[in-house]
Amino acid sequence: MGGPAAGAFDLYGVIGLWIRFVGDAIDIFGVVIIVLGIVWSTAHFVHQHKEELHYHRYRIHVGRTLLLGLEMLVAADIVKTIAVEPTFASIGVLAGLVVIRTFVSWTLMLEIDGKWPWQGERRAGPTH
Repeated sequence: MGGPAAGAFDLYGVIGLWIRFVGDAIDIFGVVIIVLGIVWSTAHFVHQHKEELHYHRYRIHVGRTLLLGLEMLVAADIVKTIAVEPTFASIGVLAGLVVIRTFVSWTLMLEIDGKWPWQGERRAGPTH
């Protein structure tokens, strides 16, 4: 009745359950990073003087928080999609999510650094 095939099936079920759990934990961690980072940045900003420099630092901190949180959410999507049940539909959804989140990350980096991620360091003067 049981046999080796039933034991292997149960093992795959347990491994799949744990992989889903890890993916969900990474998802939660990403959301916690975003929420705590924004709360910390806002609290720090409120206690500072409301000058332009402090607002710029606030925007940079919030942007970096969002970037880190997005990276965690992409990692969770990869773990849950590829490691559990890789179907063409799930991989297509993952590809769409990664493209959207990558675009959001790039625009946040443009907002923070003033340049696209693939651009080199900006120099102060002309080079010869």
